[in-house]
Amino acid sequence: MPRQLEIESSWGDVTLDFTQAVTSDATLRIDLDMRGGTLRLVTRPGVVVDTDSLAVDYAKVKARPAGDAGAPVVLRVEIAGRMQYGRIVVRPPRRTPFRTSPTP
Repeated sequence: MPRQLEIESSWGDVTLDFTQAVTSDATLRIDLDMRGGTLRLVTRPGVVVDTDSLAVDYAKVKARPAGDAGAPVVLRVEIAGRMQYGRIVVRPPRRTPFRTSPTP
């Protein structure tokens, strides 16, 4: 995984899945220039998202913890730049419904 990502989007959705990310660096910087749409970050325990350097205009940031609060930090994602008229959602992966195996 790179140390830095640049995301530019107008009226579209972007999803980044960090559930199986392998990195040699402890920090990933995302430079964001987004107008409209949703930036979705799917995380796992140990992935921390920091939006303190993000300028938000008519946008919403919603972050849910990815599980174990005591997990060691394996990746820090720093989001900087600007988000206008959209939203940022940080969430754990969705659970799959209970499946039964087919009976013979």
